[in-house]
Amino acid sequence: MTHPPTGPGPHGGALTGVKVLDLSRVLAGPYCAQMLADHGADVIKVEPPAGDETRGWGPPFVAPDTSAYYQNLNRGKKNIVVDLSLPEGRDILDTLLRDADVLVENFKAGTLAKWGYPDEELRRRFPALVHCRVTGFGTDGPLGGQPGYDAVLQAYGGLMSVNGEADGPPLRVGVPVVDQVTGILAFSGILLALYERHRSGLGQLVDCTLLDTVVSLLHPHSASWLADDSVPRRTGSAHPSIAPYDAFAAADGPLFVAVGNDRQFGALTEVLEVPALARDPRFRTNPDRVRHQQELRAALEKAIAARPRAELTALLTARGIPASPVHDVAEALTAPQVRHRGLVVEDGDYRGIASPVSLSRTPASVRAEVRSAGADTREVLAARGFDQEAIEGAVGRGAVRSAGTGGEA
Repeated sequence: MTHPPTGPGPHGGALTGVKVLDLSRVLAGPYCAQMLADHGADVIKVEPPAGDETRGWGPPFVAPDTSAYYQNLNRGKKNIVVDLSLPEGRDILDTLLRDADVLVENFKAGTLAKWGYPDEELRRRFPALVHCRVTGFGTDGPLGGQPGYDAVLQAYGGLMSVNGEADGPPLRVGVPVVDQVTGILAFSGILLALYERHRSGLGQLVDCTLLDTVVSLLHPHSASWLADDSVPRRTGSAHPSIAPYDAFAAADGPLFVAVGNDRQFGALTEVLEVPALARDPRFRTNPDRVRHQQELRAALEKAIAARPRAELTALLTARGIPASPVHDVAEALTAPQVRHRGLVVEDGDYRGIASPVSLSRTPASVRAEVRSAGADTREVLAARGFDQEAIEGAVGRGAVRSAGTGGEA
């Protein structure tokens, strides 16, 4: 089995030397910061005394205070606990900010301003800082400042309305796709801002919202509505503009077939031994097939149901027709090509998903250890100039918390 290296690569990661403060919680922000860490950035996760709530989002748990959910969003980060509601905690944050290139946070609108860090103050005091803010709806406008969770944004942004069977209710996409894509867009925005900083010497705000993400994900449904004002409907696994592009029941399980052009459709009819369908006026071109999609599906179902999906997949792909068994998660994560690509990382007790960004010369290096809350508080503060007396005083007054030097993988 292959997997990405779990230590520094021969040339270091692409972001080696970049210092990141991750003040975010839950999913989008932590996922963004984990991607930065995978590519070499020095990431410090700053948790509140109550901890990131996803530590308790289980079972399953990989340690008493660490859920599998949390583990797969927070590897490769040092961890400190700071009470930012206290003036002393904010003084410590001030010291950390002076040493940071990037700040990632997803506080409620106005929280940083309440603590003395409105946007203009951050820019004035830390002009080179790249500040990535992740929110649900943004900080202004009719819904500015409202909290946003993935499923709520799937509902508000229209994504849920196009997901589900035609005769069934709207459904949430089965993964937190809005949160995850927001994390990827935040990662991309940070890279853009760091690149531009080489020219200007200045940081800037990277403003990412779940709302912006979900609206960007509506293609092709948004394109259809913008073209002719037609409200898209749910089509199950089928595509609104391509046919056949759907899941079918093969003899031993579901199979997805994606026909993108007329040549592929002709080849499909030959593999299924129903060549007359390619000559049927209802199915000659893709627009014809879309208009008569239900009749086409009925004609294909019987031929597909008679054959096992592995046999059909092999025959179809040999003819250049994209097709695949519909895998469950276990089948997907153990599929030969997934393992060949190194997408599943296994390092000691740690099991996770690799960075989806592959670079040839400076590849991601997964640092698999996931730290317990406050595991690195003393080390991080000492490295930023705090002497032992000051550190122990801060611990004693509750401004920071330290769990010693241990961590969990």
